[in-house]
Amino acid sequence: MSDLRQALAAAQDYRTAAQAALAARLEQTPIDAEQRAAHGFAWVATTVAALDATLAWYEAGERPRVDALVTGLAFAEGIAQLVGGLPMGQNEIFRPADLGLAAAAAKLATHCAALLDAGQAVARAELTALLASGQWPSETLHDADLDAIRDQYRRFTDAEILPHAHGWHLANALIPDATVAAMADLGTFGVCIPEDHGGLGLGKLVMCIVTEELSRGWIGTGSLGTRSEIAGELIVLGGTEAQKAEWLPRIASGEILPTAVFTEPDVGSDLGSLQTRARRGEGGDWVIDGAKNWITHAARSDLMTLLARTLPEAKGYAGLSMLLVPKPRGSEDVPFPAHGMSGSEIEVLGYRGMREYALQFDGLRAPADALLGGEEGQGFKQLMRTFEGARIQTAARAVGVARRALELGLDYATTRKQFGKPIVHFPRVSDKIAMSLVDFVTARELSYAAARAKDGGKRCDIEAGMAKLLGARAAWSNADASLQIHGGNGYAMEYEISRVLCDARILNIFEGAAEIQAQVIARGLVGGRN
Repeated sequence: MSDLRQALAAAQDYRTAAQAALAARLEQTPIDAEQRAAHGFAWVATTVAALDATLAWYEAGERPRVDALVTGLAFAEGIAQLVGGLPMGQNEIFRPADLGLAAAAAKLATHCAALLDAGQAVARAELTALLASGQWPSETLHDADLDAIRDQYRRFTDAEILPHAHGWHLANALIPDATVAAMADLGTFGVCIPEDHGGLGLGKLVMCIVTEELSRGWIGTGSLGTRSEIAGELIVLGGTEAQKAEWLPRIASGEILPTAVFTEPDVGSDLGSLQTRARRGEGGDWVIDGAKNWITHAARSDLMTLLARTLPEAKGYAGLSMLLVPKPRGSEDVPFPAHGMSGSEIEVLGYRGMREYALQFDGLRAPADALLGGEEGQGFKQLMRTFEGARIQTAARAVGVARRALELGLDYATTRKQFGKPIVHFPRVSDKIAMSLVDFVTARELSYAAARAKDGGKRCDIEAGMAKLLGARAAWSNADASLQIHGGNGYAMEYEISRVLCDARILNIFEGAAEIQAQVIARGLVGGRN
């Protein structure tokens, strides 16, 4: 694969040229006025990082034929997109001319001419044939314990989630309590919580494996752990010793199901504009007033990590504090039994199993010791410290959804016959399956790379953003391709792919929309004025 090493070096040179071109623009123009160029550069950097991670995966393994085909196709497509146009959205293509990179793109094309001129139709057909015969790309992490964890969660997902997930989705049912309890027994909610506080004390790479496998079954089960991950990390990093002792063991065991209460009806990414207020009442308790929106799993949760303005005179982020607000668990008949709190369900296309709510607070009481860390004005900073982990986990959710979409498309293509043969033998179907596999592997390896960086103690907001950005695109692309393979049947609600498509769409929006991720990546690598 020395030719791919050379191609990677050429792609890295192109990324460097793109970074320099963007930096020159941002010396004169605010980054918000150069969003197209900045976000295009973010996609360039993400593509090159994905190629790097994929080649590292291939070189670390035993290099079976299926792995070689995946890696070669990843490079052929990735380099072609860098040279010809990178899709930032369904109708937004970043081209070299958008950053004055025509000469750099021509140089990249010259260095990679053999790769670009080879034509990949034969390779795609061979890869699909191998996949249809049961030969999947390597997934070992070269660690027996990690591989055992994957196997355990895959068996659990196959037995306890996949047979029921579509029915739960169609009924808009909450994930059954028995399933939640079984997930808790596996340690799902305490993966990253320290052992001395009742958790497993494992890292983000393990979190990725667990989340990926659960999300392959249903994004709802894969996402249930996200709330525990966010709450646990908030308390581990910012809580007092008393708060850690009170909440962490109960979160890790699954006794306490937390929910994140941050966004508001008019506030999504711009958290500095939050208006929900919390003030000290008689006796020192906190009194909360305001409205929150898009709150996942709000009714059945027991603890809210709630971001509110406690310093009304302080502007922007400086006035925000994080509160740990306990609440009684709701029921189907009475979803919000707490005095001073009400809510209404937001009906959604997918991402079901926990339900979404609009919440209203009118004098809701929280204990005097609810302030995270015991210090006001630190809420946004405390929350920012969880962004990396949350976005890596979201990337893992996307990887799981991308794999399930591919599994469904492959199964349908090998069993559905038209014109006297299984449709998998038609090139346009075969191509979709082959490239869905490539996108799944590149997204997976980029998410693992981000997790390893986080586990190594490195600040990895850029790596996490890249993993989330690419993973979300792969999930949506794979789901769309799989539904197309299903034809009209895919549009029928009885077919699982209809659910997977709806679930995949949210991944480009929550935990920081794709545009926000691109902005984070560009600003982190280049800087630039507001």
